[in-house]
Amino acid sequence: VQLQASGGGLVQAGGSLRVSCAPSGRMFAVYGVGWFRQAPGKEREFVAAIEWRAGRTYYADSVKGRFVISRDSRKNTVYLQMNDLKPEDTAAYYCAGDRVTRGGRMSLNLDDYDYWGQGTQVTVSS
Repeated sequence: VQLQASGGGLVQAGGSLRVSCAPSGRMFAVYGVGWFRQAPGKEREFVAAIEWRAGRTYYADSVKGRFVISRDSRKNTVYLQMNDLKPEDTAAYYCAGDRVTRGGRMSLNLDDYDYWGQGTQVTVSS
């Protein structure tokens, strides 16, 4: 399964943007999907994740209350709605699939994810 992120762009601070993640195969091959981001000169970091079947969600503290992750099983797509964007949210955003659960929960560690695709750039201007 390859996951493709799309929907990035340029937005002003305080604005909103929704990015999408669609697979080349079927989503049921993964336990869940996570969003990660990487800013220039920084390490890739966890943003949000969702369990594909149960819909349970996970968020990084830095985006909690501003970002919402969701999935549409009919469209086989995961979304990340980003509200009240800040310049520090500027990064390349990647989605990734994790095949297994860990202790009944999803991992927030990017090294545990099995499927990756190309990212989509989100730029927030001040």
